[in-house]
Amino acid sequence: MSENEVKDPRIDGIKTKIRVVPDFPKKGIMFQDITTLLLDPKAFKDTIDLFVERYRDMNISVVAGIEARGFIFGSPIALAIGAKFVPLRKPKKLPGQIIFEEYELEYGSDRLEMHVEAVDSGDRALVVDDLIATGGTLCAAMNLLTNMDIVD
Repeated sequence: MSENEVKDPRIDGIKTKIRVVPDFPKKGIMFQDITTLLLDPKAFKDTIDLFVERYRDMNISVVAGIEARGFIFGSPIALAIGAKFVPLRKPKKLPGQIIFEEYELEYGSDRLEMHVEAVDSGDRALVVDDLIATGGTLCAAMNLLTNMDIVD
């Protein structure tokens, strides 16, 4: 943030609603638990409103939410900015024709799946998830959407 920018007062309120859990899921990690944020309707709404204010005028046509918490934040953001919501699911959760992207985790591998007909050429995507650890899931989501020709 530059000197001339004013910090939005909602951010401090949101921060106070996120519980920090030391040594979870393993020693040395300071886990930022958003489930406590979801228990406070004002803080949850403020969080969604901040995203909406940031992205509403960016011609986003697709909000892609990564399972599962990306669904919690992505759906209301999509509705508010007038975009369609596309769930990026874990394996074998979507019926019909899908495309997928495999990715490596620190403890193995996984994959994200999406319906083939969920996005169109020319769509502009916003990817929503609740955290970035190693970045593998986010990279997989970007690759999946890029393969559909919708991410710059």
